[in-house]
Amino acid sequence: MRRQVRAQELSRVSGGRRLEKGSSGESGAGSLLLSAYAALAGRGAHLFGDLLEGQALRQWEHYPQDDATDASGGYQWFYHSHSPEDRQETAEHGHIHLFARRPLWGRRLRSRAEKEFSQLCGLPRANPNTRHLLAIGFDAKGVPMSLFTVNSWVTGDLMLSGDLTLEVLASMRLDTGHPEIDTVIESTVHLCMPEISELMRARDRALAAHAGPDRLEDRSRERLSQIRIDLDTKLEGVA
Repeated sequence: MRRQVRAQELSRVSGGRRLEKGSSGESGAGSLLLSAYAALAGRGAHLFGDLLEGQALRQWEHYPQDDATDASGGYQWFYHSHSPEDRQETAEHGHIHLFARRPLWGRRLRSRAEKEFSQLCGLPRANPNTRHLLAIGFDAKGVPMSLFTVNSWVTGDLMLSGDLTLEVLASMRLDTGHPEIDTVIESTVHLCMPEISELMRARDRALAAHAGPDRLEDRSRERLSQIRIDLDTKLEGVA
């Protein structure tokens, strides 16, 4: 039977290792992920325990309330959940929305790729200060289970082209003051870059299939693309 990615077992798998950020490649990302869950298991803690301050997760609430922001790196995220009725098809406990702030992409908007993507999106007139990169779904134990993209009306900002999104994600280093959550986000993204590449292609196909100019405001299209991820398989051979 394959090893399941759960905090109690990750402690055994990682052998108590504590790694510093800066490890490169999938192996480094996997080791950092193992180390983060081993630290949680050692304290008997849940990944989102401190963020929730020991309280039950309140649906639709942002955690933290003003988002977790990496002022130097230009990234931000928040965790929240929807009502069970809204997510009947999944066992998702909640998800993290991940954003890039203007310093990471502002100078790239005039590039040919971003102009073409803007046309794909219906030439939106708004120019907000964030771009939604992707969302990561988590199960009740705090383990990533899915990656997905959402339409722009969901987050109230816009998106970047697939290539620029991948570039921004590949260079991501988070420091928002929530070290274990930052490590899980960062490591999951770096482990799953092939899946994210397909996620972006599926997102763009969904956008292209919409004939109207208001595609970013179409309330019937919330999730544009989604991929289940199996970190058990991803982590095989890392330990």
